[in-house]
Amino acid sequence: MSLITPDFGLLVWMTLIFGIVLVILGKFGFPVITGMVDKRSRQIEDSLNKAREAENRFKELADQQARLLEQTREEQSRLVKDASDVRDKMIQSAKQKASEEADRILAQAKAEIQTEREHALRELCRQVSLLSIDVAEKVIRKDLNKEEEQLELVDRLVKEAALLRKKQS
Repeated sequence: MSLITPDFGLLVWMTLIFGIVLVILGKFGFPVITGMVDKRSRQIEDSLNKAREAENRFKELADQQARLLEQTREEQSRLVKDASDVRDKMIQSAKQKASEEADRILAQAKAEIQTEREHALRELCRQVSLLSIDVAEKVIRKDLNKEEEQLELVDRLVKEAALLRKKQS
C-alpha cells in the first residue's frame, strides 16, 4: 500500500465514513450552529433597537429639560414683574412700608423660583436616573464575563452620571 495511491477498499471506507460524518453533522451539528448564529443575530438586532429607543428617550428628556428651563425663566420674569408692581403701589401710599413689603415679596419670589427650579431639576434627575437604570439593565444583560469589564462599566456609568449632574447645576 502506497501513501500516494491508496487501495480501492481504503477509498471506499474513507468515502463511507466521510458520508456518515457529513450526515451526522448535517442532522445534528449544522442546525445547532445556524440556530446559535440566528439567536445571536436577533440579540444584536434587539440591542440596536433598544439603543435607538434609549437615544430617542434621551432626546425627549433634553427637549423636556429645555422647556422646563424656559418655563422657569418665564415664571421668574413674571414673578419679578409682579413683585415690582406691588412694590411701586406700596411706595405711592407709604414709602417706608412699601420698601419693606417689596423686599419681602422679592425674597419670597426668589425663594419660590429657587424651590421650583430645584423641584424641576430633581424631577429631571429622577427621570434621567430611571432611564439610565433601564439602559444600564439592557447593557448589563449583555454577556459580561470578566469582573474587569463589569467594574469598567460601573466606573464609566458613575462618571457619566457625575458629568450629567454637573451640567445640570
